[in-house]
Amino acid sequence: MKRIRYVWLLLLACALCPNELRSSGTPQAQSGAPTAPDSTDPKAQVRAVLEAQRTAWNRHDLRAYMQCYWNSPELTFFGGDAAATGWENTYERYRAAYQAPGREMGRLEWSDIRIELLAPDAAFATGSWHLALKNGSRRQGMFTVILRKFGNNWYIIHDHSS
Repeated sequence: MKRIRYVWLLLLACALCPNELRSSGTPQAQSGAPTAPDSTDPKAQVRAVLEAQRTAWNRHDLRAYMQCYWNSPELTFFGGDAAATGWENTYERYRAAYQAPGREMGRLEWSDIRIELLAPDAAFATGSWHLALKNGSRRQGMFTVILRKFGNNWYIIHDHSS
């Protein structure tokens, strides 16, 4: 049963990518892309992407946070009761929710991170997110992200956060 779930997720990851990416394996150039650490362990590389994202969020640098996402109109983000397609739409959704007047980014932490490799260039990660706000309130939820490796860099191609 576990193997069937992984096969399904691999098929989903491939379906989210346009045909030309499946054949060439390289996206259009993306500036500021997260760099894979010196480690040759793909799980460590994926974990480094998530850590880079968390660090950028806690600096309140939404642009750097977004560099971990695939800069493509094919990027998908599902959160709450809404979906965003494309890097720009995902960025604008985050900006409206966390940088609009009266909003704040707070301090982000991850927990219970689990990373599974689907192929040498595909992985998914699950975990919980915790956001501490200045007024003492907390928000939290769970996430599943699907990542693809293009060249030496891993990018989130799909994010489902609750």
